[in-house]
Amino acid sequence: MADQIPQKTSKRSAKLASIPLSVAGRGALGFGKQLIGQSPDFAFADLQEKTAEQVFKVLGELKGGAMKFGQALSVFEAALPEEIAKPYRETLVKLQESAPPLPARVVHKVLAKELGEDWRDNFSEFNDTPAASASIGQVHKGVWKDGRHVAVKVQYPGAAEALISDLNQIQRFAKIFQLVMPGLEMKPLLEELRARIIEEVDYRYEAQAQEACWNAFENDPDIAIPKVVHATDRVLISEWLEGKPLAKVIANGTQEERNNAGIRLARFHFTAPTRAGLLHADPHPGNFRVLADGRLGVLDFGACNRLPNGFPEPFKRLLRNALEGDAIALYNGFKEDGFILADVDVDPQLVLDYLLPLVEPLRTEYFAYTREWLREQSVRVGDPRNPTAKIGFQLNLPPEYVLIHRVTLGTTGIFCQLRAEGNFRDEALSWFPEITPTHLQTTLAQ
Repeated sequence: MADQIPQKTSKRSAKLASIPLSVAGRGALGFGKQLIGQSPDFAFADLQEKTAEQVFKVLGELKGGAMKFGQALSVFEAALPEEIAKPYRETLVKLQESAPPLPARVVHKVLAKELGEDWRDNFSEFNDTPAASASIGQVHKGVWKDGRHVAVKVQYPGAAEALISDLNQIQRFAKIFQLVMPGLEMKPLLEELRARIIEEVDYRYEAQAQEACWNAFENDPDIAIPKVVHATDRVLISEWLEGKPLAKVIANGTQEERNNAGIRLARFHFTAPTRAGLLHADPHPGNFRVLADGRLGVLDFGACNRLPNGFPEPFKRLLRNALEGDAIALYNGFKEDGFILADVDVDPQLVLDYLLPLVEPLRTEYFAYTREWLREQSVRVGDPRNPTAKIGFQLNLPPEYVLIHRVTLGTTGIFCQLRAEGNFRDEALSWFPEITPTHLQTTLAQ
């Protein structure tokens, strides 16, 4: 299998190399449309859509690092038309669900290398059929030698090498991604994504994050983290969390179950940076399950944002400015913290108008998340004909905020899938009183 890696990497590189060629042709096409009289805004929007479609199509067809990068890049889907974003999401889901499992003999070989030739002595039972698979590894269920049921995460041979090769290729295309999101400084953003994604193949690093969260949430009434049993570079063994997958709660849970899952998910993301110095940065339904006692179980700590001092103070200050409705303070903060680049000049009120609906759940005492609301927001911020939407294309995302942004959008998507309802405002303000707008301070104090 290791012999196949250079060949597979070469094929991936060829697919990735197809992106700039396609975009060059589309750039000429967009210029041609301007020459024959079509509005430059519409010509650019058309080029943007077609570029995004090609980028996402190629990334969606790949596994390994390119697929992981595609998943990370998907945080920007809200700025894209649904007809592009939807097929891309579906492609990624299909790839995750259809990833062919490693043969048992290959799994055994990895376990022997990582745990020793007598690896079976560590288990009283080991199921050769994987319970789950992903882009760089798969999970097997077993029983540890002390009787604990465990999840055994085994990394695909060659996954780390292929991942790094893919990401090195993708970094070359910073200017191409700039066409999709022209307001962003793409080079430092891609470097940050690359660094965070590479961390995901280091299972010892992942184990440290998981242990930190387990310690922080031990005996918590709302959140359950599986305890790490053993870790090596390519194998991570944790206690098995038995529960109802969040996808099933989304599909057929009662309103009460969906509301409870939503508020617990919010609580986990609001509090983990303060309690554990970490933000779990891979929010999708497959990483969560509801336990029999109602707690939310959290899995897979490969992607984590290290925040030893909790959420950054500028993030909280800017959120407060948005909730306060202070357009000037918000604009000045955006400039100061790099969300608006120095050479970009935009209307402060339009910046506030762009953001206010996105923070609506924290502005009302009771909020009901729906897919329809999310679609409305996607259309609102993705239509280049909308003056407010154009602001989104002019905003920058500083690298240190990329995972916070990913978690915010990903978690919002889960809330909408759950159709969760509740008082998310007071939940947030109870953990971050410093973001409380002036008009609520007296009310909440009472």
